[in-house]
Amino acid sequence: MAIVDLIGSSAKFRAVLDEIKMVGPVDSAVLVQGETGTGKELIARAIHEASPRRQKRFVAINCAAIPAALLESALFGHERGAFTGAVAQSIGHFETADGGTLFLDEIGDLPLELQPKLLRVLQEKEFERLGSGRTVQVDVRIIAATNQDLWQMVEEGKFRADLYYRLNVFPIVVPPLRERLGDIPLLTKHFVQHYAQRLGKSIVSIPDDVMKALDRHHWPGNIRELQNVIERAVIMTRGPVLNCQTAERPRWVGGPAPDGTRGGAEPRRLRTLADAKRAHITATLRETRWVVGGPRGAAARLGLARTTLAAMMQRLEIYPEALGAPERRQDRPSAPSVHWYAARAIQQGHVDDRPCPA
Repeated sequence: MAIVDLIGSSAKFRAVLDEIKMVGPVDSAVLVQGETGTGKELIARAIHEASPRRQKRFVAINCAAIPAALLESALFGHERGAFTGAVAQSIGHFETADGGTLFLDEIGDLPLELQPKLLRVLQEKEFERLGSGRTVQVDVRIIAATNQDLWQMVEEGKFRADLYYRLNVFPIVVPPLRERLGDIPLLTKHFVQHYAQRLGKSIVSIPDDVMKALDRHHWPGNIRELQNVIERAVIMTRGPVLNCQTAERPRWVGGPAPDGTRGGAEPRRLRTLADAKRAHITATLRETRWVVGGPRGAAARLGLARTTLAAMMQRLEIYPEALGAPERRQDRPSAPSVHWYAARAIQQGHVDDRPCPA
């Protein structure tokens, strides 16, 4: 989504732009919240550009993309010999961003053991490199982002409350695309122009029925999904009029038959978008051994919040027990079911409770 400027005129998106203008010039920490694909890094970059630090570096790091064992070194650096393989001194992202802005994406995946060190940097503006006793002073503005419910993680003991309060000085909630449908025409025209230029095509019009279809789509992948749909449409277009199909193309899949057996029959065709979603989610659940939440769970692999995935499972009638998931041991407390999370998410308005499109 690096190509996207902050494009939109809907009321909810204008409210976000106003918040960026308010918090940009000050040096407070910002917590950007929103679903996967809503453009949280773009919001962070816009805050940096609206700040007095815009002439300095904007450094982005995804806390979920770096193994926990390497994340401390990536953030704070290390000295030569600090661990096996540390053959030279390394400067971390905090020192690289000195004077500028450090964007910590997926902050909910920051290991508990590193959270006190991050809290100290936020409070004292100092830290030590891994393997060093010398204190390093830095002047860095922190912008964090997450698609998780951090307060719920605090209640579950997975995130420090003091760090949560320190990061959540100025929260910004980025609305999902389905809540800013009026921005779809602007974003669509922007993507069409971009990809047409990149692919050397001349596309001068977008049919009304295509735009209506884009408006009707639920957009679970948000702006990133819209971007991919338009890129595919531009590739498929051979003339001056955009050729776009919003629904996923039918796919052929192998695997077990509906009764759980595996035979030599031809793979069945997924006839609807709901079928495709059900098959994809079920396959991911099998890969994660039916674990829904957590950094290695199905929700993380699918790029969804746990409550959103649970609600989708309920809507698509995916019942793990019926599909062969192991039963919980009776000698340990059972966690709330995925359908409890689904009901809670729907009640709090985190997900859309409309039927899944067929």
